[in-house]
Amino acid sequence: MLHGDAILPHTEPVLSAGQVGLMNGWGVFSTLRASDGVLFEFHRHWLRMAKDAQALHVAMPCTEEEMEARLHRLLDANQTQEATVRVVALRNHGGMWQGSAPRPESELIAFSTSLKDWGSSVTLGVQPHARFAACEFVGAKVLAWSMNLVWLERAIARGFDEVLLLNEHGDISECTSANVFAKFGREVITPPLSAGCLPGVTRQLLVDGSITVDDYHVREAALTVADLHHADAVFITSTTRDVLAVHSIEGRALKQDATFVAAWHAAFGHYLRHYVATHPRSLSPATQA
Repeated sequence: MLHGDAILPHTEPVLSAGQVGLMNGWGVFSTLRASDGVLFEFHRHWLRMAKDAQALHVAMPCTEEEMEARLHRLLDANQTQEATVRVVALRNHGGMWQGSAPRPESELIAFSTSLKDWGSSVTLGVQPHARFAACEFVGAKVLAWSMNLVWLERAIARGFDEVLLLNEHGDISECTSANVFAKFGREVITPPLSAGCLPGVTRQLLVDGSITVDDYHVREAALTVADLHHADAVFITSTTRDVLAVHSIEGRALKQDATFVAAWHAAFGHYLRHYVATHPRSLSPATQA
């Protein structure tokens, strides 16, 4: 585990009840993928995390370069090159629970685990009124994540792999930890950020054209569950899932286009390998310190 600038055993007690971020979920986080020891699209993750931190009044506990170096040290300490990495900026002060123990304004906490095998497709449940698209903090990846975990746990208990989260208008926002895409002819549509979804890094790579397939056009537009039932194919994306086909929603099978989904999965894999090859871990002595 990474705590501040120290690598510690994951059993080491490092938190206290007086930390306001711990007591109230006052902090921001990101989930990254390490491939061949390289933190995939780290800069994009950093920018999103820093933006969320500013909105939530959480001071980033270190610079971008320092965070990247520390996360690499964490990977080295855990002797892993392929991993999922969770990194947290936790606020320490503010409110009646802040306590008297001397602590910095915010703290960096991170840990890694093995990449998960998500299979070849997912089944989805549906959760109405799960996102409030008009909220000031919509799209921020905050530590108060328990509602997502409950919805996911409930979906799994019903036999699904994930759950579609709808906003107050009944439109699709996202899944608990993935963005949604649907194919209609040569168009691939994903809900806009105004629908209440998180700006996923993989989502952005498809939207801005960094990852492309043939002459398909990716664009943002509102989507409903009914739209997905009429789509030619549906898939979800995330940092660790890559591109994963959706098999059914609430037990109702969707149209499948294995060739289409495989093409996007291959395009993502090509982009990932190119990124790793062109972003070696070459850190300056100052950064390594």
